[in-house]
Amino acid sequence: MRILWLKSDLLLPLDKGGKLRTWHLMRHLARSHQITYLAFSDPDTPQASIDGMSEVAQSVVTVQRRDPVKRSAAFYLDVARRLLDRLPYAVGKYRSSDYRRSVARLLQSGAFDLVVCDFLPPVVSLPRRLPCPAVLFTHNVEAEIWRRHAETARRPLRWLYRTQWRRMLRFERDALARFDGVLAVSDADRDTFARLYPGALRAPVDVIPTGVDTTFFAPAASPAASRTLVFTGSMDWLPNEDAMLHFCRDVLPLVRAEVPEVTLTIVGRAPTPPVLALAGPSVTVTGRVDDVRPFLDAAAVFVVPLRIGGGTRLKIFEAMAMGKAVVSTAIGAEGLPVEHGRQLLIADDPVRFAEAIVGLLHDVPYRRALEHAARALVVADHDWQAVAGVLEAALLRIARAPRRATSANVSRSTRDGAAAIPSPVADPATSKGL
Repeated sequence: MRILWLKSDLLLPLDKGGKLRTWHLMRHLARSHQITYLAFSDPDTPQASIDGMSEVAQSVVTVQRRDPVKRSAAFYLDVARRLLDRLPYAVGKYRSSDYRRSVARLLQSGAFDLVVCDFLPPVVSLPRRLPCPAVLFTHNVEAEIWRRHAETARRPLRWLYRTQWRRMLRFERDALARFDGVLAVSDADRDTFARLYPGALRAPVDVIPTGVDTTFFAPAASPAASRTLVFTGSMDWLPNEDAMLHFCRDVLPLVRAEVPEVTLTIVGRAPTPPVLALAGPSVTVTGRVDDVRPFLDAAAVFVVPLRIGGGTRLKIFEAMAMGKAVVSTAIGAEGLPVEHGRQLLIADDPVRFAEAIVGLLHDVPYRRALEHAARALVVADHDWQAVAGVLEAALLRIARAPRRATSANVSRSTRDGAAAIPSPVADPATSKGL
């Protein structure tokens, strides 16, 4: 099968959950199928990040684009000038005539059996009519993330998040209606799509569960006396930033009152100024690291105090694969096939979250039991090879199914910027292998 895989960014370095999920799935697909990968790249992107994609794609096409640095003057100016945009900011900022022309040129070649649109941003560049079946690979329910932002935000940001939530509701609904198949990462996301957008889907949603490299993420002997807590994630992602600010303000002091020597390590790329300000005698903010495993090894408890989010958290399965005891909110563990008290502990109230951590620090035998059960679950059911098999079966079925009605009658919100496939044009995109 010949697949055109559309994404907003390159996968290397593997420093985000969405990148990791796509990388592992594509790596297995590339053994039997021919994949052409189209994405934006920053002008300063190292050539190694493009060349390294050869492990998961036979051809790589890039279109140059530079994002303003978050929280910079250019970033806020970009947000301000898009306030009246019909599209949600998280999608509209990726609107690009160069990317759209690259998509059209590739599709016009007639070389593909299937298009995979990875996340929502590439949807704005899709032609209204496609020559082959197309799949939308959703890693979360975007509208739910913005709704949760609106619920937890303080004024005046609450108005902004509510506006983005409403725009995302409209865009996501119309985007789902365009595709021959939709992939979700959990039963919870599939059910949320059905609840939010009844009648919008053209086909049943296939669930592609979260996986983990159980060979790479393997247990090491952590000291029973460890008093270290750890959190991992991209620290410029708002849900992760909110989680750490909330945890350090409302939970960590309660833990420290019972275990004065407790420490917290926040591991992840691009920490924002508010996250950097958390650093102190008992809190370490590492920034980007080449390997998270040494930090997981040293930890007694892995914490996931997320209050905002969607999809599933790869970080939890990575910690479980390494035999770590996990304490998470319900949102943090949302969509994962885990059971409170068996493979991890779930607590939403700050007091209960702190009590769960303190209990695990003091009760080493119980902690070890959770660790063993966590590792056993992911090894048995969630290795990436098995998950990739589920994805491959879904893609083959969708590619071979009779086409349904065309997606010409889409709403203006998803049509904005997209057009029918034009005649060949000069394309400024750089390419490899085409």
